[in-house]
Amino acid sequence: MKSSEILQGIEISEAPEDIISYSYDSSIAEPAKPKAVAWPKNSEQVLKLLNFAKERNFSIIPRGAGSGMAGASVPVGKECIVMSFEKMRKIIDIDTRNMTVVVEPGIINGRLQRELEYLGYFYPPDPASLNICTIGGNVATNAGGPRAVKYGVTRNYVMGIEAVLADGTPISAGGRTHKRTVGYDLRNLLTGSEGTLALFTRIRLKILPLPEDVITLLLIFRDIESAGALPAKISTAKVIPRTMEFMDRAAIDAIEKYKPTGFPAEAEAVLLVELDGYPSTIRKEAERVVDICRTLGGEAIIAEDDSARESLWDARRVLSPALYKIKPNKLNEDIVVPRDKLAPALAAFRKISEDSGIKIVCFGHAGDGNIHVNIMIDKLQKEEYQKGLELVRDVFDVALRLGGSISGEHGIGLVKKPYIGMEIKDRELELMGGIKRLFDPEGLLNPGKIIP
Repeated sequence: MKSSEILQGIEISEAPEDIISYSYDSSIAEPAKPKAVAWPKNSEQVLKLLNFAKERNFSIIPRGAGSGMAGASVPVGKECIVMSFEKMRKIIDIDTRNMTVVVEPGIINGRLQRELEYLGYFYPPDPASLNICTIGGNVATNAGGPRAVKYGVTRNYVMGIEAVLADGTPISAGGRTHKRTVGYDLRNLLTGSEGTLALFTRIRLKILPLPEDVITLLLIFRDIESAGALPAKISTAKVIPRTMEFMDRAAIDAIEKYKPTGFPAEAEAVLLVELDGYPSTIRKEAERVVDICRTLGGEAIIAEDDSARESLWDARRVLSPALYKIKPNKLNEDIVVPRDKLAPALAAFRKISEDSGIKIVCFGHAGDGNIHVNIMIDKLQKEEYQKGLELVRDVFDVALRLGGSISGEHGIGLVKKPYIGMEIKDRELELMGGIKRLFDPEGLLNPGKIIP
């Protein structure tokens, strides 16, 4: 690829080590090498790179930290440039009077959280990968996290997006106000679009005051059905925890082998429940949760201090890497079902595992029915890998039959694209394809993703 005056001052590389490093993400999508990798540092450089790519008929693959699980930032086609936003990482403005923050897309979620907490505020969406994932990637995939049960997902906090369209036109969707009903909501359309409609250059987010206090409970169950029934029971008791994380027996075993935490050996499932707010209020709510837990035959342990609380969360955070002690690969599906269908979904996944002989590990955000179903396989064992891929459709069938969805927070990207027709009908897919063509008629931005 010959250089151009257009690219003066822009960091761009065709070095083999960079090409390889940016050929894959955290998903099982097959790696594909781009033509080059570029690291713009501002919106002007984004536009220059876009114009350079258009002149040569290259496509652009936008990328945050590569922590996505659906292959949305994996290159498609040899004639493409990966545009990494990791060097556009400034916090531009924190407005505590209006409770908003403006950031560049490459800022790490965890860094933003820490900066806000210092001032007594917080940004609720907290993916498990918060210490490595970027806000731009979170917005592109509409990321969730443990706190979504109470506070919602990324879309609920995006107030405004500045972006560049495929034709080089800068656009602004949304703005500074907390309410807005003017025209079609392009801000919500861009959120979750996985880099297929526009390139984000600046994002305005809503922030909230830090809660006064937090109570953390570990709920232990001897059968998975009772654990699955808990979230709906808590909802009917008019308690909304800020987190309700679920781990099944296989997940507990994986944690104990990777980093022993002391989870009870007899537990078939545990839930990590947190309540936040005024101390007197959350104490009463905690008592209700404990009562419901005991009614279902469970046991409740209250974290006595910050150290005990952090120890429980450390166990939850190490779960994903701990799974690789079971098998070298996993098919990580993030299905979601209505809250009151959690118990039958978990029972169905256990049966699929038993019938197939392939280990399935379930954990996730029980409070909003979002289960991470991990089908553990070795990709080098062809028969086992193929069998695992066949189980993916069975898992999706269960979710859809129970009124759920094939993705709660990872998105579609490349990995789930073959299955999107299971949930989205032909006419709706045609409308989505029309939107893509309107925003990007030449298919320049992240081609091959989402739409079959």
